[in-house]
Amino acid sequence: MPPRKSAIAHVESGRTPHIVHMIPKGAPGYREANGGAMVVSSPAEVDEFVRRLQPGQVATLDDLRAAIAHRHDVAVACPVSTAIFLNMCARAAEERRAMGVPAAMLTPWWRMLKKGGFLNPKFPGALALQAEFLAADGVRVSPLRRQLAVFDLAERRPDWPTMKS
Repeated sequence: MPPRKSAIAHVESGRTPHIVHMIPKGAPGYREANGGAMVVSSPAEVDEFVRRLQPGQVATLDDLRAAIAHRHDVAVACPVSTAIFLNMCARAAEERRAMGVPAAMLTPWWRMLKKGGFLNPKFPGALALQAEFLAADGVRVSPLRRQLAVFDLAERRPDWPTMKS
């Protein structure tokens, strides 16, 4: 069995986004697209959007999907692949950190939240590392319904939908 590809290799794979015009019934994004087209992004494109987040800014996966869909002028971005690619970007950033890449050169994955502003336990280091990095950015994290969340999410969102390229 060949060795597993690193997260960095996945992000730098050269994969490009593609549009699905006929979404199969029952497929992720089918209902949300409401008859429209869906973009299946790429790890590099997701990484590009996350890298645009400045210290103090945070966004949700839904914000990211809306921005990607807007860029490609389609109804939705695939929810499954976008989440997978976001996790790849986070793992790639931590692989780079382990290789000695300066923190300022890393993709700031910790600025991405789940719906409702909740931290993502699937990210590297789970909730503790994400909370630590957010605190270093000046973002306050507090418990909400036994989960860590960012309460001022609305004020901290980037202006992604206006970014076409």
